[in-house]
Amino acid sequence: MDSLDPLRRLAVEQARNRVLAIGAGVSLAWLALVGLFALFGPEAEGQGAAGWLVWLVGVILPLALVWLAVWSARSLLLLRQEAEELRAMLARMQDQGMAGEPMAEPRAAASSTPVAAPAARRGMVPPAPRPSAADARQASLELDSPPAAQLTPAELFHALNFPDGPEDREAIRCLRLALADPGMARLIRAAQDVVTLLAGQGVYMDELAVPEADPVLWRRFAEGARGEAVADLAVIRDEAALASAGAMLHGDEVFRDVAHHFLRHFDRLMSRKVQDSDPQLLAALAETRSGRAFTLLAQVTGMLGRAGTQAEGADGAEGAGAR
Repeated sequence: MDSLDPLRRLAVEQARNRVLAIGAGVSLAWLALVGLFALFGPEAEGQGAAGWLVWLVGVILPLALVWLAVWSARSLLLLRQEAEELRAMLARMQDQGMAGEPMAEPRAAASSTPVAAPAARRGMVPPAPRPSAADARQASLELDSPPAAQLTPAELFHALNFPDGPEDREAIRCLRLALADPGMARLIRAAQDVVTLLAGQGVYMDELAVPEADPVLWRRFAEGARGEAVADLAVIRDEAALASAGAMLHGDEVFRDVAHHFLRHFDRLMSRKVQDSDPQLLAALAETRSGRAFTLLAQVTGMLGRAGTQAEGADGAEGAGAR
């Protein structure tokens, strides 16, 4: 609450009391005037009942108008007070929103204490070039960001891995670049939803043990191979994580729709990158938080030939494997 709110309310209450006092004063003055007119005015003998009725209406009607005006003025003051309080509340909410972080940390990173990917695995991705001064000036003007097709391998890696926190400025920059492209934005938001929903069931991507797989197998998968041809990509052995993911696919319709949406978009990304990328990049993308979620769900649904659970196996392979 604003510290000035009690003062504003006191001022409004005093104004309403002044209006009430003015109404009472005007009413007393009118009654006094009517009394003087009755005492010193002309005699009204023989005017009958109709005359007295007109006289009473003439006395009461001005009083009714006075108190109608008093009631209207008091109500208007109260409405103004409520409007001012609402405006002040909205201004405080806007100030709090502007004082927040410039880029909200992805929901996946907030679900648990983030742990950075192993340095050896991050080393598979070449470092991103530092933006020039001209690029910085262009970003400050909020011009259109480059499309996702122009993302470097390192920028794509950081975007799919999500920032480790508000201080991870490079990952936040890469995430903004990726979100500027509608297709990548759909993939990243679906990945965030999947990772967040899994974290709600105690399945955290940072804690999920995903051994390294042969990059050639990822190229084979991106080229369209499924089932036993890429069965060695089913490297997750965490039975609790596999069971939780399978149960959510089987029993949670919302999660099932989001998961299949995410699988389709990640599969399409891998298919695009296989045309002009080294297999090592595909393996590196599989090491991101988004990639780990993809591997887990692909293994559960049977896309990798070894379903971690029988639940939703055939249905998931059909729904998520289609391009």
